[in-house]
Amino acid sequence: MRYAVDAHAIGRHLTGNEVYVRSLLGALATSSPESEFIAYVSSGEALGALPPGIRLRQVAANPFVRLGLDLSAKLYADRPDLLHVQYTAPLGCPVPVVVSVHDVSFLEHPEYFPRERAWQLRVTVRRTVRHAAKILTVSEFSRASILRCYGQLSEDKVVAVPNGPGTAFRPIAREAAALSVRERFDLAAPFLLSVGDLQPRKNPIGLIRAFAQLVQAYPQFPHHLVFAGKSTWYADRVRLAARDSGVRERIRFLGFVADEDLLQLYNACDLFVFPSFYEGFGLPALEAMACGRAVACSSTSALPEVVDGAAILFDPYSTTETVRAIADILLSAELRARMERLGLQRASQFSWQKTASKILDVFAEVAALRAASGRGARAAMVR
Repeated sequence: MRYAVDAHAIGRHLTGNEVYVRSLLGALATSSPESEFIAYVSSGEALGALPPGIRLRQVAANPFVRLGLDLSAKLYADRPDLLHVQYTAPLGCPVPVVVSVHDVSFLEHPEYFPRERAWQLRVTVRRTVRHAAKILTVSEFSRASILRCYGQLSEDKVVAVPNGPGTAFRPIAREAAALSVRERFDLAAPFLLSVGDLQPRKNPIGLIRAFAQLVQAYPQFPHHLVFAGKSTWYADRVRLAARDSGVRERIRFLGFVADEDLLQLYNACDLFVFPSFYEGFGLPALEAMACGRAVACSSTSALPEVVDGAAILFDPYSTTETVRAIADILLSAELRARMERLGLQRASQFSWQKTASKILDVFAEVAALRAASGRGARAAMVR
């Protein structure tokens, strides 16, 4: 079989979408060496990010050119059995589409997006979902949301396949990780870590407010608060909240962080805090658990499903609950050790190989239906 993947996100610091397609392609190639995989990429950095067995084809970085012309032209030339995309398929696609829709926050909470971006996603994802052969998503929460928001879909068209933590994320010596963080980021104090772009649904301002109250209520804590994630249109509001918090000198914004540095940050932190209002999956929480760190995270959307009792949950709309969850873990070495142990056990249940195996089953089903349809059409012509 020949499978094509729109991998334009690789090398472009598109965070969650980039991690997903890069990890998936690597796992697909090792899980099905007899298949041919074509990755349509837009950045030269993709060359070093993918296994050598994957054929790379360059497409335009500009989304209007890529989706309006470039991808379709490449597909006509390459003749794959299907195309996998995230959220949006090209116009005039000549092959069946399997689309990954990680969540529908743009429908359920458009206030988390710039107005133009929410409108664009509403239009393009609806078109893609209607015409796709199969829809992949990352949690039962997201599957239910997709079926609810796109009411004409049959239930068997939407398949939930969870993500996995990358193999790079694992426990390493904490002392070595702390030394690496001190040298790389000039950060010597113990710290709480949060990972994600500075955008509204990640709730960074809520975490800043909770951290300020934590410092006031527990002055014995020497911790700093560290955000790892790229700036967005919302970042100025987050930085203003930090400046006005009264603890600005203890809040750090690291910007986009590569996986090798993220491994050190996860392992060096005292606690990983994930206060998102809405997550289709919440991969950073799983990555932190895979590194052996205790996790405190929101009790909303897909996060309870993903952590499944291996994290302390809190209401992200409640500053009091957020402070209590953080303080409970920092004050109790026994609780922290228990969460670290449970987190490692939970993370071990996920892997990109398992993800790839399930997605390959979906690909094979779609390709077989296409082949059967082609045979039926040829038989009708003969008759």
